[in-house]
Amino acid sequence: MRGSAKPCGHRSFRPRSCPAGTIREMIRAPYLVAAFALALGACATPRSLPTPAPTPTQPGLAYARISEEVNAGGPNVTPLEVLEDSRCPANVNCVWAGQVRLSVKIVTGRGSEIRELTSGKPVPVADGTLVLADVLPHRVTTGAVRSPDYRFAFRFDGGY
Repeated sequence: MRGSAKPCGHRSFRPRSCPAGTIREMIRAPYLVAAFALALGACATPRSLPTPAPTPTQPGLAYARISEEVNAGGPNVTPLEVLEDSRCPANVNCVWAGQVRLSVKIVTGRGSEIRELTSGKPVPVADGTLVLADVLPHRVTTGAVRSPDYRFAFRFDGGY
């Protein structure tokens, strides 16, 4: 069998006996498979993040649900209505983080008033500022947050 050609994948092959393109293809194949696997992994959608339970023991934060009054370290605050929840879902990469706008009733020693709070933006109240510090649960792409499921964290900075 002197005249029979051995396949290029055979262990005793000589590079001269194989076409140049075949060797290059054998070398490129593992790299192509790895690149394809990386490309597929980059397109995968991450799983929804579990919603962490709020910890009312965090110093300086007071948590409340819609229609629940809470003392925020000075004024009493009652969330009345979610006016806007444009937060970026937790399982998506967004250009803008979004915000929550909330209608609240604020009771101080001087009386009560209805105000609008926007997440992270301090609002002057009495002799300090009130901040909507956090909103739970975090949004996910699977649907809107139901009104009874919201928990709002308030922080009062001042000398009330």
